[in-house]
Amino acid sequence: MWIRLSRSRSVVSGVAYWIFGYAFAFGKGNQFIGYTHFASHELPDTEYATFFFQYTFAATAATIVSGFIYPVVTHWLWGGGFLFTGVDYEGDIGVIGYQDFAGSGIVHVLGGTSAFVGAALLGPRIGRFHRQTKTVMQLRGHSVPIAALGGFILFFGFLAFNGGSQLAISNEGDGAAVSLAVVNTIISASFAAFSSLVINRSPLFGNKSWSLLITINGALTGMALFLVSPSTCGRGSSGIHYGGGSWGVIALAFLHKEQGILMNWDQRSGLVFAWQLAGLAVITAWAGLMSLLMFGTLRLFKALRVPEDIEVRGLDIPKHNEPAYPVEAYGHGHIEKILQMLDKAGPVKVTQAFERLNSGDGQTNFGYADVADGGCYESPEVRHALAHMATNGTSGTENSNTVRPAHAEVKM
Repeated sequence: MWIRLSRSRSVVSGVAYWIFGYAFAFGKGNQFIGYTHFASHELPDTEYATFFFQYTFAATAATIVSGFIYPVVTHWLWGGGFLFTGVDYEGDIGVIGYQDFAGSGIVHVLGGTSAFVGAALLGPRIGRFHRQTKTVMQLRGHSVPIAALGGFILFFGFLAFNGGSQLAISNEGDGAAVSLAVVNTIISASFAAFSSLVINRSPLFGNKSWSLLITINGALTGMALFLVSPSTCGRGSSGIHYGGGSWGVIALAFLHKEQGILMNWDQRSGLVFAWQLAGLAVITAWAGLMSLLMFGTLRLFKALRVPEDIEVRGLDIPKHNEPAYPVEAYGHGHIEKILQMLDKAGPVKVTQAFERLNSGDGQTNFGYADVADGGCYESPEVRHALAHMATNGTSGTENSNTVRPAHAEVKM
């Protein structure tokens, strides 16, 4: 399901960003928003490469957010808006504005804020919390190796993502800036991943294990916090998007090699710090308010969350009519496949039974439920085979299979 959502995000983001997102972000306009080049109208040929690069940022921020919420914030800085213009303090201080080299604030703080608001209005998944025992159920991903592969792809992509934010390579100093960006990306991600690994191993803060997933998240956090400046070297933090992004925004004011407080303790560095805080605050406020309006409207019209029965069963079949993985590779699908190979198997009825937690007071954990269907819910191919058998008059008695996540019992 997540793979499908990721691909859908790219498609929806591409359409929304082409029609009006790029215009809001980089079109000619005022200090707040742009309003030219809608659907690439009168966009110079020399700017199509810029469109593609900025679209990848928009797709990273979020899907619907890519159309309006993110482009407006982009215009504030990269489109020449008020965060870029800053204030001229005259004298030796000069002009100071908000700085964000590759999107720690504009991409990750905004995306993290929007995700938090959306999750808060959506609520937890069914079975996530058991109120009677005050237990939190861990809903783990399906494959650690695939998560590791995804982390590697992101790590590799971030090198181009951050280095490419220089937006040029032919001018004097471009090569050095790109090189510094790539090196600092590696350093930041490595320190963050190593710190996460060690902290999770410690009995005080972690679970005493060497967690690969925690290490991957730490690396992604490090890359997110680096995005703010090629001259800033982050040492690690918690929280991939908002946590890493906000620390990256703030860290610039301390670690920038020319304007950082730790490098130059003066009035100018203090004003740089103030502008970074102001930028962080205004981005968070904009993303929070707009996301509240968007997700709140969806919730009001009951379009934010799928029905309970679909949520329990999964969205692959009801929404896409395609199983994400071969049905015989997991759960009761393997049993179905075996039964179909038997001469007298006949139609099969499958009952998905979630393990129930004993709360100690005789009550059932109502976050779980037994979900029954008329056969082969997660396998359209097997369902088609059963329909074919029924059409051709294949006889057989109905079998009932009770399957639980940890084990399976076949009742003939």
